[in-house]
Amino acid sequence: MKDKFYQYILQLQNQITSKLEEVDGVAKFREDIWERPEGGGGRTRVIENGNVIEKGGVNISAVHGKLPDSMQKLFNVGEADFFACGLSLVIHPKNPMAPTVHANWRYFEMYDTSTEFSTGSRKVINSWFGGGQDLTPYYLFEEDAIHFHQTCKTACDKHNLEFYPKYKKQCDNYFWNAHRNEARGLGGLFFDYCKATDDSSDSEQAKHMKMEDWYNFVTEVGNSFLEAYVPILEKRKNLPFTEAQRTWQEIRRGRYVEFNLVHDKGTLFGLKTNGRIESILMSLPPNVQWVYDHHPEVGSEEEKLIKVLKNPIDWV
Repeated sequence: MKDKFYQYILQLQNQITSKLEEVDGVAKFREDIWERPEGGGGRTRVIENGNVIEKGGVNISAVHGKLPDSMQKLFNVGEADFFACGLSLVIHPKNPMAPTVHANWRYFEMYDTSTEFSTGSRKVINSWFGGGQDLTPYYLFEEDAIHFHQTCKTACDKHNLEFYPKYKKQCDNYFWNAHRNEARGLGGLFFDYCKATDDSSDSEQAKHMKMEDWYNFVTEVGNSFLEAYVPILEKRKNLPFTEAQRTWQEIRRGRYVEFNLVHDKGTLFGLKTNGRIESILMSLPPNVQWVYDHHPEVGSEEEKLIKVLKNPIDWV
């Protein structure tokens, strides 16, 4: 399964970066191949200072080795080895009318320590899929939110009608800046620990899903990403905007940074497993502001967005 999923994310990275270069029309992704001393590595692709995209990254990694003590405590296990691979992306457009987007699809295995990793015949003691995709606008266009969520729902419904409402709610709960008492964005999907014979699931169908079924679901969501995001980016990338609206975008980007550095599990996992810092922090936007005690004007479009972020709603 790990080889199969790794081949999938290699292909998906190519597909996504090619399309985003086409949309931008000017900038190209810079590629870095890197290795992790403890085992594994990745392929980072970053785009900067484009016509449409101010900064973005579409990264894949496959790392393995001894599970760090901090992660042993998190997973409530003793000594174990692990393998993790995934694709993670963040796109920050220049135009404040165009939303930032994040997506991640990943696979994780844990092994007993009685065999060498290089033998290829390790006993897998646990494995699961995780991932999702979510939208973070700076100005609220309700039709964009509906399109993004409908695309997510369509992908989910092909596998289980209970998935979209469940993973939409998990997304709203996960991407929540508790110290600000507001959502990072308009949500989408978030799922984790998706594994075979998941008895903890409240869905009878999910309890009987095999790893192959979860693979088919996760890749369905991954394949839906461009359909979910690119039409929105195309529609908003050339809209006029003011300097004040650009300032608002940078203030809201500050909230994005706060979530990624304070709450995000992926960032913490990368830091605790000696991941590549440049790849981990690729998600941070280049221009950000923190304005003391800032509040949007009453009745403004900016306040309209904040009200939705304070109280997530069902878009479809």
